[in-house]
Amino acid sequence: MTTAVFLTIDTEFAWRHHREGLCSDAIYHRSVEPAGVGISYQLDKLARYGLKACFFVDPMPALTFGIEPVRRMVATILDAGQEVQLHLHPAWTAAIARDRGANHAKFDLSDYPLAEQYALILQATELLIDAGAPDPIAFRAGSYAANDDTLAALAALGFAYDSSHNGAASCDASRISLSPRQIAPVAAQGLIEIPVTVIEDRPGQLRTLQLCALSANESRDALEHAAARGHVAATIVSHGFELANRQGTRANAVHVRRFEALCATLAELRTDLPTRHFRDRPPLVLGRHDRPLARDPIRRGLRQAEQLWSNWVEERA
Repeated sequence: MTTAVFLTIDTEFAWRHHREGLCSDAIYHRSVEPAGVGISYQLDKLARYGLKACFFVDPMPALTFGIEPVRRMVATILDAGQEVQLHLHPAWTAAIARDRGANHAKFDLSDYPLAEQYALILQATELLIDAGAPDPIAFRAGSYAANDDTLAALAALGFAYDSSHNGAASCDASRISLSPRQIAPVAAQGLIEIPVTVIEDRPGQLRTLQLCALSANESRDALEHAAARGHVAATIVSHGFELANRQGTRANAVHVRRFEALCATLAELRTDLPTRHFRDRPPLVLGRHDRPLARDPIRRGLRQAEQLWSNWVEERA
């Protein structure tokens, strides 16, 4: 049995750049195509390594800046042969261009009642389709801020998959009623929940399988662990802006190296760890008790040293 790998890239206008008062073009440049290492760069690398990835695109900034920036995102992704699915940050529903974030709706989708979540997801779906995407079948809430009502709304709207459950964020935004250690796909509220993969970082603490969260060696160990134990799926997170510094003005060399290493690892291990699109609807055994990679103090220490370099040198240079 192979382990399906969902390599997911959340693609969105970063609120921090809107809060700086930047115009739509500047926000696009810093959020979606920052410093030459945005989605076009990532799409090129994916093509070179023959990998599939899902780009979860948030269309809600269209309510503030118009649909064209979202159309540009969608066209860039689809033209490269990758898939677009739905992402949603509801704060944009009340945002006003160039007001530095003074006006906004509630940030977390899970803070809305069921009927309002349904309406927001429907609105986002229509915007994404208007931007040129096929009808979405998979969803991730912005900041993982989903709950059981989110899943019920998605199922009622015909979605097949959600990938909002993140055990490393379960004490904050992620409020789906699953164990923080749930990493195997599971039936929930009428659809299939495909949790983000986490590893044990220290006693009682989990860490997301994400470029900015794990070293290249930790990511490889997590993937090899999933393959060796026959996990149903491994779900990786990144962002369109994640290979650049927070300002979106220069590449973060540490994160670029991690992305390159991740692509190389997935290409090398593709027989046991094939990358999939959600639209492939790969067969998934549901309800398994797959266990996260166990903690390793040495592995964590090496990552912390690398992270210190990334935070203090790459971000401040």
